[in-house]
Amino acid sequence: MLVLVVLLGGGGLTWALWPSGAKTPAAENPQHVVPGTLQADILSPDDVSKAVGTTVIAGSAVNQPPPALTASPTSCALAVGPATVTGYTKGWTVFYSTTYQDAAGAGDYTVTQTVGDYGDAGQSGTVFQSLAKGIAACPSATRTDQNKNTVKWNYTVGSTTASQLAWTASQDSGGGWACYRQARLKGTAVLQVAICEGGDGTAAAVKVADQFAAKVSG
Repeated sequence: MLVLVVLLGGGGLTWALWPSGAKTPAAENPQHVVPGTLQADILSPDDVSKAVGTTVIAGSAVNQPPPALTASPTSCALAVGPATVTGYTKGWTVFYSTTYQDAAGAGDYTVTQTVGDYGDAGQSGTVFQSLAKGIAACPSATRTDQNKNTVKWNYTVGSTTASQLAWTASQDSGGGWACYRQARLKGTAVLQVAICEGGDGTAAAVKVADQFAAKVSG
């Protein structure tokens, strides 16, 4: 990755990385997370801080997939916006995504968790398979956000199984800035994790995704 929410660019919040900074009126921060619901499966800032070894604080959240981002080539729309409406297509019954960032609030380190439940394993399986195929088919793309900012990204796919997908989105000429992503299929749910930083977030993304998936009943 289910999100989304904000991903950051270089030194601050931006749509140049992961779908979310700009929020649509209907998707602004949900006020309550009810125990026992899918949203409650999201790891807390304390849980994530312990998992990644870096203190993070709560940030924005949305309860519906953000609008699609413009991609060039257009065939890479899913790669540039895996947690937008392009990735979480219609049919979901519950959607929730939130982004935590470094304690300084500078956007130098972010952790995004996204989950969408489709109520039917067939639907969730189709969404996950489409995600995997879309990422694999796009080695690089230029993404344009709603503010007309453009950033080129290079995509590298890691280990992939019928229910797990790992990939890295590296900003072209970004000084090492990259988003380390994990997606998991868990029954009727599709979840994503993205850790964006200037270092290597591969292991941390796996750890957060494992703990997140363990909480999702599917």
